[in-house]
Amino acid sequence: MEKIIAVTVLAAVAAVGLAEPGTTKASSHETLAPGAVYGVIPDVLKTVSGQTVTTVETWEKVRRPEVLELFKTHVFGRNAVERPSTLRFEPIEPDRDMMDGQALRKRVYIRYSGPGGEGAIALTAFIPTKSERPAPAFVLICNRSSAKHIDPDRLVKNPFFPAEELIARGYAALAFYNGDVDPDVHDGFTNGVHAVFQPDPSVRKPDSWGTIAAWAWGASRVMDWIETQPRIDRTRVGVVGHSRGGKTALWCGATDRRFALTISNNSGCGGAKFNRMALPKSESIARINKVFPHWFCENFKQYGDNEDALPVDQHMLVALIAPRLAYVASATLDDWAGQPGEFHSCVLASPVWRLYGQQGLVGNAFPAPDTPLQQGRIGYHLRTGKHDLTLYDWQRYMDFADRHLK
Repeated sequence: MEKIIAVTVLAAVAAVGLAEPGTTKASSHETLAPGAVYGVIPDVLKTVSGQTVTTVETWEKVRRPEVLELFKTHVFGRNAVERPSTLRFEPIEPDRDMMDGQALRKRVYIRYSGPGGEGAIALTAFIPTKSERPAPAFVLICNRSSAKHIDPDRLVKNPFFPAEELIARGYAALAFYNGDVDPDVHDGFTNGVHAVFQPDPSVRKPDSWGTIAAWAWGASRVMDWIETQPRIDRTRVGVVGHSRGGKTALWCGATDRRFALTISNNSGCGGAKFNRMALPKSESIARINKVFPHWFCENFKQYGDNEDALPVDQHMLVALIAPRLAYVASATLDDWAGQPGEFHSCVLASPVWRLYGQQGLVGNAFPAPDTPLQQGRIGYHLRTGKHDLTLYDWQRYMDFADRHLK
C-alpha cells in the first residue's frame, strides 16, 4: 500500500512538472489533474512595487520585511507582545544526572505575567555532560501529551522525542508542550498566553495573533532560556515540530532568526504545503479554518476556496528562513499533508538561498521514498509510512545537522 501511494504521488509530480513563479497554469483547479499548479504564483523575489530582487541587501531591507508583514497580516497574525519584561525562569526540581551519566536533566518553568494574569511553560532539557564545548541543540514543539511523548523521567522513551539518541549524537534535547502556552481549543482566545497579554478578546483585530503564532512565541521564550545556559551553543539550535507543530516551527524560524535550523515534519496546509496545487486528498485552507478556526488570524479565513487571492504562498514562508538551515519532511501515506506541495515549496524557496551564494534544495525531481536530499541548505525527505514523527525522521535531521550545523 505504501509503495503504491508513493508511486502515485511521484507520477503526479512528474506529469505536471514544476511551475515557475509568475506563471499561470489554469484559472480553476477543480478539474486539474492531481499535482497540477494553478493560478499566478507569487514571486518571492519580486517586491510589492514590482522590483526584481537581485541582491542580498534588497532582500534583507525590502523584500524580506514585506513577506514577513504579508504573513502577519494574512495568515498567522501579529503578536500582542514579544519578549515580556516579566519573563523569568524558575527550577521545577533540582538538576539530575540521567542516561548513565551521559546527560544532565534540567526542568524549569518559563514564567511570564501580563494584564490578564500569569502563564508558565514547563521545559525539559537533557544536556550532554561529556561534551568539551557547548553542545548544539534541538527544541521540540510537542503537540502531543507531555507525560507520554516528552516523558521527563524517560520511562517510556517514545520515538517522538528520542532524547537518548540525540544525546548520543552530541545534541542537547529540549521539549515543551504547546498546550502550556495556549490550549489547542477554540476558546475565543480567553485562555493561555492570549488571555495573559490581551485579556479582553473584543479588542482583537483581523490580524491579531492566532494559536500557531502563540506556540511559536513560546518556542522563542525557550530560546531566551537557552541563551542563559553556558553548556548549550545558542548559535546552533534547531526548532522541530510535527503536523501543527511543524507549521509552528516554520513560523518560529521565520520570525526568530536566532534559530539556526528549522524543521517542518509533515506540516501540510498552513505549513510547508504549497496552496496553489491541486491535491484533492490534502487539507485545504477552507477546511483547516473550519476545523481549527483558532490557529490563524481572522484574515486568513477569506482565502478558503480563494487561494489565488492570497498574496503569499508557503514557499515564501520557507524562504524567510534563508540563509539559515531548513528541512521539510513528508510521509508516503500522508496525503492529507500534500507531499508534492511540501516539496514544491522547497523548490520555489531555493532562489533566495542562491542570493547568498548558497544552495537551497539540491535537485528538482521529487525523490523516491527514504532517499533524503541533504546536500544543500534546504533538506527534504519522503519517509515510508504514515503521518507521524518517527526515529527515522529524527535520524535524518541529526544527519543534516551533523553535515551543516556541526
